[in-house]
This record gives sequence, C-alpha cells and structure tokens, in this order.
Amino acid sequence: MSFISVRGLKLALAGGALLGMASTQPSAALAQNLSFYYPVAVGGPITKLIDALASDFEKENPGIKIKPVYTGSYQDTIAKTLTALRGGEPPHFAVILSTDMYTLIDEEAIVAYEDMVKTDADKAWLKSFFPGFMENSQTGGKTWGIPFQRSTVVLYWNKELFKEAGLNPDKPPATWAEMLDYAKKLTKKGSTGNVTQWGVQVPSSGFPYWLFQGFTTENDVRLMNAAGTETYYDKPAVIEALQFWVDLSRKHQVHPPGIVEWGTTPKDFFEKKIAMMWTTTGNLTNVRANAKFDFGVAMLPANKRRGSPTGGGNFYVFKKSSPAEREAAVKFAKWATQPERAAQWGIDTGYVAVTAAAWDTPKMKAYVAGFPAAAVARDQLPHAVAELSTHENQRVTRALDDGLQAALTGTKTPEQAMTDAQREAERILKPYRR
Repeated sequence: MSFISVRGLKLALAGGALLGMASTQPSAALAQNLSFYYPVAVGGPITKLIDALASDFEKENPGIKIKPVYTGSYQDTIAKTLTALRGGEPPHFAVILSTDMYTLIDEEAIVAYEDMVKTDADKAWLKSFFPGFMENSQTGGKTWGIPFQRSTVVLYWNKELFKEAGLNPDKPPATWAEMLDYAKKLTKKGSTGNVTQWGVQVPSSGFPYWLFQGFTTENDVRLMNAAGTETYYDKPAVIEALQFWVDLSRKHQVHPPGIVEWGTTPKDFFEKKIAMMWTTTGNLTNVRANAKFDFGVAMLPANKRRGSPTGGGNFYVFKKSSPAEREAAVKFAKWATQPERAAQWGIDTGYVAVTAAAWDTPKMKAYVAGFPAAAVARDQLPHAVAELSTHENQRVTRALDDGLQAALTGTKTPEQAMTDAQREAERILKPYRR
C-alpha cells in the first residue's frame, strides 16, 4: 500500500491557543505519561499518522508524553482493554468502537466528559460534533465518547466496468432494484461457467452486523432501542432485508456465495473481481491510492429510504487515572479534533471529519473541490442511524453475526436465523430490562 501523506498534521497554534487549549507551557500538574490504546483495523499506514499526531502534540505540550499502543482490530482492542482493566492497569485513554460505550459504562471503566470539562469553551466543544455521531457517544444525559475516526458505509463502483457493461459510468444505482439490475449486467462468466467478475460484493466477516445495518436502515427498520436494552432482529422488515442480501448470491448469483472477507474486499475491487462494493469510508484513501481505474463513491442505494449506520471509534478516558492524567487526555482529544486537524485527518485517512467546522476549513474545501467523493459520507449523515450498540454488546452482536452468516451460507433460512438471534439477544439483555 502506498504511504499516506502526513503533511499538514504539524499545525502551529495561532496566537498560542485554539478552542479550549491552554498555552504551550504546561502546568506541573500536566507533566504526565499517558498510554493510548489505538486500533489498526483498516487499510493504510495509519500508525504513521498516529505517531505523527502524538509527536506533534508532545512538541506543543512538553510536559505530556503520549505512548500509542497498537492493539490490532477493534475487537482485539476492546478485549485487551477489558483484560488490562481487570488487571488493574487500563490505558489512560483509547480509541475504541463507539458501540462499546455501554460495555465500558457497565464495567465502570470510563469517565463522562461532563465530569472533566468545565469552561464554556470546553462545553461548546462537546456540542460541536455532528449529531449523527453523538447517537453512539451519549446516553443518560452524558457524553462518554468523543468522535474521532468515524465513518459510514458507502458504495464504491468501477466506472470502467460500468462503461463496458453499457451502463452510465457516472450514474450509480440509487435503489435496490437498480443495484440488482446493474449487478446482473456487471456479472461475467468465463468459458467454463465460472464467475470471473461479480456485480456487487458486501463483506460478511469482521463487521457483518454493520454492513447488514445498511440493508435494514434502507428498509426503514432499526435493530435496537436507544437505551441499548432491546433488539428487533426478528421484525419482518429485518428478515426481508436479510432475504434480499441472501438472494443477491443464492437466487440472482450476482454476489459471491458464502462468507465474504472484510479485509480482502478492497483488494478484490482493485483487481476488478467485483464491479461494486460496500465498505467503510475509512477505505477511501486506500481506494484512491490503489485503484488503477476511475471509480465513484455514492450513498448506499435506497429501498424504502436512504440510509447507513454510522461507525468507527471514539476517544474514551479511563476512570483509573489521576485528575491530572484525565485533564491531559482530554487536552489531547480536544487538540486532535480541532477543525484544521480533523480536516487533515479526514483527508489523510478517508474517515469523516467529525465537525461541521472541519468541513468549512480552506484545506477541506479545496480537497472536496478536487475530489468530490470525499463529501459523500458527510452528505449521507442526515440519513444515518446509530450503529448497533447494546449492553453486553459483544455477545448481543455475536448473536446477530452468527445468524447472518448462517443465512448467507444457507444453513438457516433468514427467518429462522433472525428468530434464533433474537431469542439469544433477549436472553442476554433480560437483566437490563428490569
């Protein structure tokens, strides 16, 4: 993979301060060494960017040392975090999935930001993020996570393959019916009858529930309640959405059969094994760097409505730390999410810049003018819903993932798979509904 530029990450502090940031001369109370758990789960040399962020922050705040600890996938990160927590040595702060908010609260692991920020500027900062990202960041009237590397699911398409199939290369499918029609025209078979090019691919490993939420949101149904105490896996509209996904491969044969790997889906796209793919906006920079053809990015196609789940990671600050360590961790979170820096992070990674102010910066405006695809995820946010998140989130999500994979491999019907998943989720969540 090509190197992602870190230019622009070294930003000078105008007048010595930005919103909510103190001068570069720290107080003795802020002389801290902070451990920072960070997940590496998508394409691109993200670690170089994080190392640069930590280094630049330290230069501007000489009394604070940030030690990034790269913890693997998001699933690895929450597992390692909980292990460290139970061992008495959790990180000072971490980027962990927004959906793990209830788990971290139930473990009494994290501190609400309202308990750490005091000034009017700090409170304004808490209100500066896109509302769609805050659905998975707040509960009980408090903010537990700060959006950092957030995303939605989007559709990528190969314009060259569209043209070869007689399709308008500048017109992505806007509905499920159009996507199916396009996929039929884009699927190719070799002389032996084997498929050499699939019309569409939606990965079903890694984060199957998240990709599935694209289908359910478009079918105008939610998978859980806002309190994280109920799931709706067996609703007719959920089963209908799963049936459509299953039918893409088993009935219409325009989608690879069985389980499709999350990590190899972009590679399949680069190699022209697939003409359309659903994946995270976090892969945008990766695709731009590695696709040797003209491609497009669009909102997911609608059925009853448009929509996608939000996704990605938040900054969490851990309770087992001193007030000064918490203050330093919050200082880093504020620093990393300032408009210019959030804009550069979005440009360098493909994640959605998390505030409207970031999109209003000259740097981001110039980037979007030259690469309009970068704004697709932002424009999809008004149609987005909260990513699946409940108490006992790992177990409740696993019940759904197992059901999805059973249906996609044909070992269960969509109806039976979702009925079984709902029964298991209800069993797990029963103590939280008392």
